[in-house]
Amino acid sequence: VDQSISPQVQLPPQIATTLTDDAVEPAGAVVVQPPADLWERIRIGFALAEMGTPLVQEHENWYANRPDYVRRMVDRSQRYLYYIVEEVEKRGMPTEVALLPMIESAFNPKAYSTAHASGIWQFIPSTGKNFGLQQNWWYDGRRDITAATGAALDYLQKLYGMFGSWEHALAAYNWGEGNMQRAINRNEAKGLPTDFLSLRMPAETRNYLPKLLAVKHLIANPQAFGLDLASVPNQPYFTKVATGKHIDVALAARLAETPADEFASLNPGHNRPVINSKDTEYLLLPADKA
Repeated sequence: VDQSISPQVQLPPQIATTLTDDAVEPAGAVVVQPPADLWERIRIGFALAEMGTPLVQEHENWYANRPDYVRRMVDRSQRYLYYIVEEVEKRGMPTEVALLPMIESAFNPKAYSTAHASGIWQFIPSTGKNFGLQQNWWYDGRRDITAATGAALDYLQKLYGMFGSWEHALAAYNWGEGNMQRAINRNEAKGLPTDFLSLRMPAETRNYLPKLLAVKHLIANPQAFGLDLASVPNQPYFTKVATGKHIDVALAARLAETPADEFASLNPGHNRPVINSKDTEYLLLPADKA
C-alpha cells in the first residue's frame, strides 16, 4: 500500500520505538514506559474531529443503557485489539479506526449480515475478493483476523486517498466509494458544502460515523457513562504459528492446550473441521500457548 496516501501521525514517546541495546541515552533523559493498558494507548492516538450532531449522543445513550452488551463486546475485543492497534499505528492512521469492528460486528468473528457481509470487518464477498481475501469451501478470508484486518486497512487507506478525509473514507467504507463520490458530486453541482453532515445518504451511513464517535467517547471516559471498562493489557494476545500440513481443528487445539472455542475465535476463517494448509500458512494461538 502506498503509505503516502495516509497522513502520518507522530507517535508520542509512550509508544515510540524503544532504544536499541547499544544506543546511548542523553544524560538526564527520562525514559517513559509505554502504557500498561491498551485503552490508554488507543486514547493517545485519537485524531478524528468531533461532529455537531445529536446522533452522537443518541448512540452514547444506546451503549450506556446496555452495559452487558458493552461488556461482552469488550471481552471479545481483547483477543484482537492489540494486533489491530499495532497495524493501525504502523500506517499512521487515527486509532479510532481500531474501534471500527465495534460498530461493524461488535468484534464477533462469526458475524454475518443480511447483505452477506462477514467477519469482524464485515466484508461483502465482492469487496473481500477485491482486497485479496480468499473465499472457498474450506476457508473464508473475510473471517481471518489478520488477513481481514490487513484488507480493511488497505481499503480505508485507498478511500482516504480518494476523498482526503477520514470522515468521508469511513462513510464510504460503509456505503461504497461510488455512492460517496456521487453524493459529493451532487452537492458540488448545486454549490453546496460536501462535508459529511451536508451530504445526502442513507440512514445507516448517516449514523455510521456518529456511532463510531460515540464508541470513542465511551472508551475515552467510560466513567462518564456509568460503564466499567475492563482493562486490556498492552501486549500481544496471540502469535502466528506456521503450518506445513493439513491438520484437524480439534487436534490442533488439543496440541496447543487451548480450549476449542478459544481456538475457533482466533482461527474463525476455517469453514470445516480440517484446516487446509493451502488456504493459510499459519494458525493463531494464544501467545503463551505457541
